[in-house]
Amino acid sequence: MAKRDYYEVLGVNRDASDEDIKKAYRKLAMKWHPDRNPDNAKAEEKFKEAKEAYEILSEASKRSAYDQYGHAGVDQAAAAAGAGGQAGFGDMFSDIFGEIFGGGRQGRSNVFRGADLRYNLEIALEQAAHGFETKIRIPTLAACETCKGTGAKPGTQPTTCTTCRGAGQVRVSQGPFSIAQTCPRCHGSGKMVAHPCATCSGAGRVKHQKTLSVRIPAGVDEGDRVRLSGEGEAGVNGGPPGDLYVQVHLKPHAVFQRDHDDLHCEMPVSFAAAALGGDVEVPTLDGSAKINVPGGTQTGKTFRLRGKGIKGVRSQAPGDLFCHVVVETPVNLTARQRELLQEFEAISQKDSARHNPRAKGWFDKVKEFFES
Repeated sequence: MAKRDYYEVLGVNRDASDEDIKKAYRKLAMKWHPDRNPDNAKAEEKFKEAKEAYEILSEASKRSAYDQYGHAGVDQAAAAAGAGGQAGFGDMFSDIFGEIFGGGRQGRSNVFRGADLRYNLEIALEQAAHGFETKIRIPTLAACETCKGTGAKPGTQPTTCTTCRGAGQVRVSQGPFSIAQTCPRCHGSGKMVAHPCATCSGAGRVKHQKTLSVRIPAGVDEGDRVRLSGEGEAGVNGGPPGDLYVQVHLKPHAVFQRDHDDLHCEMPVSFAAAALGGDVEVPTLDGSAKINVPGGTQTGKTFRLRGKGIKGVRSQAPGDLFCHVVVETPVNLTARQRELLQEFEAISQKDSARHNPRAKGWFDKVKEFFES
């Protein structure tokens, strides 16, 4: 299985600071640590994945190599630094089986597609409901304009690597097997740059900030992604660029909570209004609406406004708005209000079964409980 992007694993943008990376790792480590998730293979795998991502992104040189070449960059660096330049177990395993079943990796192209990028975009609920266009600024790697991506000083050209003769790999004997490993001299590119470009130091790519216009469609939800084809990192050795994925995150809303295409909100109703009934004005994403609250409405009563939710990206019709009644007990009473309520309570107690049937039923059950 292909490794996930390290920035995506930690849930940070590519321009994240060292402190942001550390905070993200600590959060994931606390969540997925094996001691907190005993006998949970998935949690252990998540923990290892986060640890690996942090080990690369927390070290400047490794992060730089990863930013330039993706997983290939850090894998090649690890292979070159290993004892005797031997390939890691994963490479050795795949090379052995490649040799047995025909071919190995000698003929593999040294042209690599650029890495995909992810950008986290926080938007308001109203923006998600109606859609909008915005501009984002992202850090990426672009082909060096000075050397046109070759890595060589203008007027010169890269030469074929004399160690691997352009294959990008060398083969060594491991007992009865012939093992292919990344060339330690050209790091898999198959080329050598005798006179590096002064702008990119021979990498062929440079860090670059670019501004893009993104159209967020109406109805997007938390976690949805908008793909910008070809706006990822530049490829290596003339390879195609990767893609940019703009991942949507919804900001908390002061009034509504979203549940897919439906919306929910609390509807505070005064004690008197709940008892007497009447029209209550409630907000929607398209303006206000009126709900007729019948007399005697209790806390927990839900009113449904059809079609006043959100029409999702893949939905045929908008969802509904659910208004949940919360009867509000009055506070900070004046002397006159207290007097009137005391009079009201005294009158109500004369026929409590009629005016407070739920309370009467509850007290009857309590009485039966103690008498039984």
